[in-house]
Amino acid sequence: MTLPKEVEIREVGPRDGLQNENLFIPTDLKVQWINLISETGVRHIEVSSFVSPKWIPALADHHEVLEQITRNEKITYAALVPNLKGIEGAIQQKVDEIALFISASEEHNQSNLNASIDQSLHNLKAVAEAANHEGIALRGYISTVFGSPFGDEVKIQTVKRIIDAYIEMGVSEISLGDTIGVADPVQVKAILTELLTQYDSNLFALHFHDTYGRALANIYTALELGITKYDSAIGGLGGCPYAPGASGNVSTNDLVNFLHRLGIQTSIDEDKLFTATQFLQQAMNRQPDSKVYKVQSK
Repeated sequence: MTLPKEVEIREVGPRDGLQNENLFIPTDLKVQWINLISETGVRHIEVSSFVSPKWIPALADHHEVLEQITRNEKITYAALVPNLKGIEGAIQQKVDEIALFISASEEHNQSNLNASIDQSLHNLKAVAEAANHEGIALRGYISTVFGSPFGDEVKIQTVKRIIDAYIEMGVSEISLGDTIGVADPVQVKAILTELLTQYDSNLFALHFHDTYGRALANIYTALELGITKYDSAIGGLGGCPYAPGASGNVSTNDLVNFLHRLGIQTSIDEDKLFTATQFLQQAMNRQPDSKVYKVQSK
């Protein structure tokens, strides 16, 4: 099958990458890092999450970070928003896009949000209405699409029900998440093939974690099916505090290099991506989990 000529990368490192870190990176370093990411050519950065510091201490400075970063008008600066209290802050900080989130696993949704899927959908309607009223774009995450950390069955019918609810709320893009990195190309092809009989491919982005080293293989499968939007994190940062066994996101460094090798354009400058990753290494005082970066660092 023909591969896409261009792919768009959603950089989620500052939010999904840092949320699982025990280390609190000082605000000024976060701001400098995000500013470096803005220089790479990426067009979409998920900056932080408007959640209680009690639940995600690493992102307690979301207000300050969004206030202090240097914004590029060509870039969408997004934030995750779980509730109405969170959206007040997101509106105040003039985020370009609000990301909603829910799990396709009842067990994981209870662990993550302390609510059933139905309750969460009801709660998110109010958040979506507030965003729509302010004219803020909406993006929706569906986590555990390819498997639950608690072993409960994730049904494609549940995924479709959430997709339909998101569309009704005004969500324009839906990120399908492999939260614990268990997906394989056969499963990815089967799930996407079924979804694409009902929905347009442009509705979806894919969000793979690289627990078993299969993320790039899964992405290649999705590319063959026409998916052109992918979430990734610089240096392979990430994980989920409420998903036991979840490892980091697919590395932006590895993904961009992989796509460029395939002749697919991304708009991202690999040299500037290296610089942003090097800054992250110094800020965290540890080697990022990216094969391409390790090679480039030698």
